[in-house]
Amino acid sequence: MKKDKLFSLFYILPILVVTVILFVFPLFYALYISFTNLNLLHFLRYSFIGLRNYLIIFQYGYFWELLKNTLIWTIGSLLTMMTLGFVLALILNQSDLKGKSIFYAILILPWAFPGFISILIWQGLWVDPYGMMNRLILPLLHLPKVNSLTSTTDAWIELILTNDWLSFPYFMTVFYSTLQSIPKELYDIADLDGANVFRKFFTITLPSLKKTIAFVFITSFVFTWNNFYPIFVLTGGGPGISTETFIVYAYQEAFDYSNFSLAAAWSILSTIFVIVLGIIVIKYTKILDTFT
Repeated sequence: MKKDKLFSLFYILPILVVTVILFVFPLFYALYISFTNLNLLHFLRYSFIGLRNYLIIFQYGYFWELLKNTLIWTIGSLLTMMTLGFVLALILNQSDLKGKSIFYAILILPWAFPGFISILIWQGLWVDPYGMMNRLILPLLHLPKVNSLTSTTDAWIELILTNDWLSFPYFMTVFYSTLQSIPKELYDIADLDGANVFRKFFTITLPSLKKTIAFVFITSFVFTWNNFYPIFVLTGGGPGISTETFIVYAYQEAFDYSNFSLAAAWSILSTIFVIVLGIIVIKYTKILDTFT
């Protein structure tokens, strides 16, 4: 029996090694250097300074402003992406929809393009006053122009809409796959009982999607919290620091100002917050109960 256990551990050993090298070691190394004065001036001779970097963050940094921005970015993106993906999945799941394959192929296109290239394209679309969004699309819809250089609200609109376009195909695909797995017989029985569309949705469709919604929400929450490229490319955290998140600010501290220890402290705080918020979400929404 012990031999079998040792043999089974041998199979997962490569995964454990890769996990330690790529995730565990960088995490503990970042934690270590966050207690030092590692920067460009002390790159080879840095020393232990205790909690000084964390005190700097809370005393002189923009901690609460960045926390607010990170929450706006994460929750705003998640709610709109999941809602859009869910609605489109429901539309695609209609049995009488003609040209379903064509519509699905078109809707999945944003997912097919490399993410960074797509963000650069959107950067050109949002440029005021020459981008297509401000010159053509928004006036056509009788909507005001967006200028992320001067307006914080406009900057958030630009960021969240761009992120929605980049990410909704993932949510649509996951929800659509789950909808396809629901037995059609359940809807046939509901029709015989005289159930309307809303009753079928709340008694059959939504309960069948609970596990999928839980999985998508938890994983996407962590990913969106740490999503770096849209903000960095589109607004650079501006105007001012009004759209900067923990991750963007940590990057700038490390690679713009060469203050590696302070950047590590920011990243550790970001990790702690995402873990704490994740636990709160799991506990008070009981979202993991759907897996039992």
